[in-house]
Amino acid sequence: MYSVFRNLAIIMISAKFFGLVARKCKAPQVVGEIIAGLLIGPCLLNLVHTSDTIEIFAEIGVVLLMFTTGLGTNLKELLRAGPIATLVACVGVAVPLGGGTLLYSLFYGFSAVGSPEFYKALFIGTIMTATSVSITVATLQELGHLKSFLGTTIVSAAVIDDVIGIVVLTCVLGASSGTGTGLGKVLLNTVLFFVAAIIIGVVCHRAMKWLDNRNPHTQRITIVSMAFCFAMAYIAEQYFGIADITGAYIAGIVLCSIQDAPYVERRVDISNYTLFAPVFFASIGLKTDISGLTAEILLFSVCFVVIALITKIIGCGLAAKLCRFSWGDSLKVGVGMMTRGEVALIVAQKGLEVGVVDPVYFTAVILLIVVSSVLTPLVLKALFTKMPPQPHPSQA
Repeated sequence: MYSVFRNLAIIMISAKFFGLVARKCKAPQVVGEIIAGLLIGPCLLNLVHTSDTIEIFAEIGVVLLMFTTGLGTNLKELLRAGPIATLVACVGVAVPLGGGTLLYSLFYGFSAVGSPEFYKALFIGTIMTATSVSITVATLQELGHLKSFLGTTIVSAAVIDDVIGIVVLTCVLGASSGTGTGLGKVLLNTVLFFVAAIIIGVVCHRAMKWLDNRNPHTQRITIVSMAFCFAMAYIAEQYFGIADITGAYIAGIVLCSIQDAPYVERRVDISNYTLFAPVFFASIGLKTDISGLTAEILLFSVCFVVIALITKIIGCGLAAKLCRFSWGDSLKVGVGMMTRGEVALIVAQKGLEVGVVDPVYFTAVILLIVVSSVLTPLVLKALFTKMPPQPHPSQA
């Protein structure tokens, strides 16, 4: 039990040290934190192993990260970015889905539609559809572009991407098992969640405005706000099957227009970036274990990573260009959407449970998460440095 304190001490010190090294090297701090996880985990030094406690800390970190993202959102910018983000998300799911299916078929042969091998190929594509916005959020925040129209578009598209990904996952699992009964339920739950979120949001927004006016800049505002965040995360996951980070993000959106939203954001940031967020980013490296690699799986994994990254950039980038972003900003949207994280692992785990995918392909998923997590912040920073964002026509 007490070994968790040793593990947390190692994670925090190493994450902070390598985060500072990354910053000295003019790379985003999150890159250093992920590399720290690789070094202290099973991949290299084998000092720390992931555990249920570490996973809980990491989950709290990503939930709070999405909550502060919602808190810092400009509501007018979000409403303006909504239709654009939806198109980006839809194309950003369709292109990787096709790319992953084609990749598996090229490696292991094309199969008849409806056969078990066909559904394996389709499921590999389904894994590629997942987007993890947390690392992109941290990078955009560090670069000072999170609250821009471009940053809002990327974050909104990633959240919508997760919802679409759940629907796609249900379709594939239902079809592979010969039953499509789950699809209607997922669609209904998704609609019901957003209806419930609007109703709860209106009530809680008014209550928080009243509380904020009576107790401005007090701890109770921060405490009640965080309680609301965790409640929305729980409701989304437990009752509607929607990712908890989506519930946390919406909780932030609900509170983003209260007077003390910047104050709450700063206070939550202090606790999150001191403990929970570094554990989350380091945990990505901790999950990496390359001991079971074979030459064939390694080749497939490399191709899997390349196709997953390219299809997201192409799909989301072209959709952004259709929405009248400049070529430079379209590329930033594509790169910002190419990170994969816990959602990809969850999708792969679901496939493993029903026998659609073999455990050996987890190596490819882990490799994709690590490579995209390290590469995305570096490429985003280079793009924003060389090509500053251009005003979108809708902002004119």
